[in-house]
Amino acid sequence: MLPAAERMVSSVVAKVIVFCAALMPLIWLVSDVVVGRIGPDPGQEITERLGIAAFQLLLVTLLITPLKKMTGWPGWLRHRRMLGLFAFFYAVLHVFAFLQLILGWGDLWATFTRRPYIALGAVAFLLMIPLALTSTKAMMKRMGRRWKPIHRLIYLSAIFAWLHFLWQARSDVTEMVVYGLLLLALLFIRAYWFGVSSLVPLRKSRA
Repeated sequence: MLPAAERMVSSVVAKVIVFCAALMPLIWLVSDVVVGRIGPDPGQEITERLGIAAFQLLLVTLLITPLKKMTGWPGWLRHRRMLGLFAFFYAVLHVFAFLQLILGWGDLWATFTRRPYIALGAVAFLLMIPLALTSTKAMMKRMGRRWKPIHRLIYLSAIFAWLHFLWQARSDVTEMVVYGLLLLALLFIRAYWFGVSSLVPLRKSRA
């Protein structure tokens, strides 16, 4: 067993690696914008890549508990909050990019009614807000047992986000099908290990 000092250094190094890895989609995006590799429709490309990064990090966040249970190593849990906050960070950038570069700020209601997939994305984003606001240790302590039921909103958020991207996919839906199968597998594993009630937001259960 590693001494306390070495464990602390290992933990810090691991967090730095996870932080840098989670930041890479933004670094690649900025790099492509700077060198002009962003394609013929920069606004659409920027918006889509930020949204996909948010969705991917949501899936990685959901993967943490299965990894912990399968490997028996609790260290995975140390990175879940950071990954979840990065998912929210990219979601915020995605929303602002959409409003600034594609839609504009004055026609929201008409857009929601004409393009329902945008409404699905908005629901996914709104569900992430309470997760981000209650992600601190202080909020976890203050909320007690209420914290876990609220944070099960992540499952609904991931489902709505997947539907959002699937609906707007043009000709090739292969990527979204793969993401959907991964999401379905994660939800099934959760239900198998902890019961279907562990997927229901705002409901108390044993997990």
